[in-house]
Amino acid sequence: MTTPVKVAIFASGNGSNAENIANYFMNNNSILIDSFYTNKADAFVIERAKNLGIHCSFYSNPDFREGSSVITELKERGIDFIILAGFLLKIPMNIIKEFPNKIMNIHPALLPKFGGKGMYGDRVHIAVKEAGGKESGITIHYVNEHFDEGKHIFQAKCEVLAADSPDDIAEKVHKLEYKYYPEIIEKVLL
Repeated sequence: MTTPVKVAIFASGNGSNAENIANYFMNNNSILIDSFYTNKADAFVIERAKNLGIHCSFYSNPDFREGSSVITELKERGIDFIILAGFLLKIPMNIIKEFPNKIMNIHPALLPKFGGKGMYGDRVHIAVKEAGGKESGITIHYVNEHFDEGKHIFQAKCEVLAADSPDDIAEKVHKLEYKYYPEIIEKVLL
């Protein structure tokens, strides 16, 4: 039997995508969701990790930005790949260098539109609405040293109607995230 690919998920908030991914791989012998990491001491993702029986580590923003203690733990746990699921800090270069082309993110819009520093969560959906966008969606991409500029792996679109509120757009985008992110992770890792 081959050793499974060990994955760490980084999340800053609610953790619904992290939980969705963990549940998707729950009985997968090839991919193991080993641990969650967060930069918010009160993030609900910590509670989700407890409920799932998954190890969760908290590191402060300065510790994440400096990166070495995070790298040490990732190496000790034998992590092969990192998935960002609503993680709001820029990944520092030392972590990127330690995991080249092994860090994946999902963005709640069709990059390169509506990406970059400060474009996350509801801000993205509000920007799509204000711009009169006819479509939105998700972009799954590798992480590099710039916000939302890594090589694209996959995109999926949804229609944005004139009557849609930012919340309506968010709901459509979340459905795409829950459906496609675990599937694309599986394709990339296997």
